[in-house]
Amino acid sequence: MKKYRQLAVLSLLLLITAPGCSDFGNININPNNPSAPSTAGLLTGALRNVGIINAQVGPGGANIVPAMYVQQFGDVIYIEDSKYKTINFNYNGWYAGPLINLQHIIELNTDEKTRVNASTFGSNANQIAIARILKAYFFQWITDRWGDIPYSEALKGDADFTPAFDKQETIYTDLFKEWKEAGAQFDEGKAFQGDILLNGSSAKWKKFANSLRLIAALRLSKVKPDLGKKEFQAALDDGVISSSADNIQYKFLAESTNENPIYTNYVVSNRKDYALSDVFINYLKKVSDPRLPYLAAKNISGEYVGVPYAVGGAKAQDLSLIGSVLSQQNSAVNIITYSQVLFAQAEAAALGWTNGNTKALYESAVEASLQQWMGNSYTEGALKSYLAQPDVAYTANTAIERISTQRWIALFFQGTEAWSEWRRTGFPVLKPAATTLNGGTEIPRRLAYPVTENNINHDNYQAVLSSQGKDDHYTRVWWDKP
Repeated sequence: MKKYRQLAVLSLLLLITAPGCSDFGNININPNNPSAPSTAGLLTGALRNVGIINAQVGPGGANIVPAMYVQQFGDVIYIEDSKYKTINFNYNGWYAGPLINLQHIIELNTDEKTRVNASTFGSNANQIAIARILKAYFFQWITDRWGDIPYSEALKGDADFTPAFDKQETIYTDLFKEWKEAGAQFDEGKAFQGDILLNGSSAKWKKFANSLRLIAALRLSKVKPDLGKKEFQAALDDGVISSSADNIQYKFLAESTNENPIYTNYVVSNRKDYALSDVFINYLKKVSDPRLPYLAAKNISGEYVGVPYAVGGAKAQDLSLIGSVLSQQNSAVNIITYSQVLFAQAEAAALGWTNGNTKALYESAVEASLQQWMGNSYTEGALKSYLAQPDVAYTANTAIERISTQRWIALFFQGTEAWSEWRRTGFPVLKPAATTLNGGTEIPRRLAYPVTENNINHDNYQAVLSSQGKDDHYTRVWWDKP
């Protein structure tokens, strides 16, 4: 009992520095009953944060900032995020919230003193497997944004308040292991209760884990291509998302306690902080993209108009806000989709990692994306006309550029993923903001650490600066190579 009280105190301590717009306070272990927490409640709490990181749109929001770096969006009210004003971003809440929840689940289902009671909410093996998959998911999201991060020494409560930073290369190696082992850990026992993402389906969780492995393997294309190729093929063999029916989405509800953050911003708060950028809108118009009416809303004049990127001076009513597919109170947000997995396979084929037909995979990926966004309005004629566009049609000598540009569109509002793929491939070619507020002249390549690292973890913070480089927007993470 003492151990869990200490962990609860650590969670509370870290929450003091957690992002203000993240709802961690009501989803951690109840300090008044630390010996018998509900693992189902812990899982639900962790999963709610999957929604947050893929939908947060407030100023400095976890999802919208990288989506502005890749110029899918621009800011309307405060022209700051598109000019890269914020340098230091806080990850403490992710450690104190979903990650500590998932660590509790693993420990409660492993410890002989608690595993029997924990099995009330699902078999021990199934609970541990899902917790491991999600834990690795959050850690990848964090390391892709900040680079080297506390990992092997993190989440240890009062045993280590000042964890060292692990190299991103080491973290990625362990993530592959975690996803692979977790996928093999499921048993035929009771499904994990509290699963608001995949309803406890071990088959869906296995596909999720393997698809995450697939995408992560491609991150290694420039730093460890041999390992990337090996991990990519292994994930493919184990079974990834194979149809649009497998798309993994976080489904918000038509209620104020768990509504889509875009709806909160646009309707409840009536702020309309963000609109689609002119860079994004103009490209969709250029290629006559049939997804435009589904990604964007028309302005007051009935036209599609993007906000001038990093310029300001426009009124929200004159701009195209986020379309209704994503902006309703109960609109779902994408976590990983069939089109994303197909684009990864197309690129892997282009790199010679597989024997797949690059052209066929590319066209299938575009088709899956059109089907995803257009829904019942999709037609084969729309696909055929679109693929005939000169800037869309597949050509072998521009394969990576075509795949990457179409993936940029398909990953609309998947901010961190779109940013990660842009950093890795360099496509589409984007111009940085003409005037920046971070002292630099280029699009950010990473986020700087929270200031608390220097204040309370000073020695390890200084060590990571010596190892990784300057703590700013432009020190590239390990897999991000020119």
